[in-house]
Amino acid sequence: MDLPELQCAGPVATITLRRPEQANRLTPDDLAALAGHIDAVNARPEVLVLQLRGLGRYFCSGYDIGQIGAARKVNFEAVVNALEEARPVTIAVLHGSVYGGGTDLALACDFRLGAQGIDMFMPAARLGLHFYQGGLERYVSRLGLDNAKRLFLTAEKIGAEEMRAIGFLTQLLAPGELSAAVDRLTQTCAGMAPLAMLGMKQHLNRIARGRLDVDALHADMARAADSSDLREGQAAWLEKRAPRFSGL
Repeated sequence: MDLPELQCAGPVATITLRRPEQANRLTPDDLAALAGHIDAVNARPEVLVLQLRGLGRYFCSGYDIGQIGAARKVNFEAVVNALEEARPVTIAVLHGSVYGGGTDLALACDFRLGAQGIDMFMPAARLGLHFYQGGLERYVSRLGLDNAKRLFLTAEKIGAEEMRAIGFLTQLLAPGELSAAVDRLTQTCAGMAPLAMLGMKQHLNRIARGRLDVDALHADMARAADSSDLREGQAAWLEKRAPRFSGL
């Protein structure tokens, strides 16, 4: 077990963090592997959903503190930003607790499903580390300014119920129910019309950041309006059957 692993099966890809004995702490080599996996998934048009998982007790404990300030092969912020901007819908599967930069890795995903009993905290201020722009923006846009200030400025640890209450978790489930919930969400998203779903994902993220490209939005709307998927979706609705989308 070492570098993150990528597996692809039809419309679903999975990246698994594989340093369980170090609480899935991320090294420069891990970041390089993650960047490569995201690029590989983006290049596979059949992939509609990307799951991010971790082995062992923890989801991810962030960047290796011992290497902060050292020369890096890949910039942490750039990798997390790339995950947020990834073409497929992304799901963070939080079976265990998440700390530091790992919290931003999870926030970069479109959905975050967590198990009861996990917790999180952001220790940047305790370490003397000033967090980067993209992470600050994600915290504010997803959790709100007051929650972002509380988590960044106090380094307070919060539990799963509060993670759900502030919006960090999309869903909170009993540990035995997490896998089935992830499967249901994955299959739901994999069954949507790709042009519409993936286009709206990107534009919703840009709206949250205050960076909407109106011309790009209108181009994607027109593309979906002219697609065979729209015609198939309309026909399936009228015929009361499951649609068979082609992504065209």
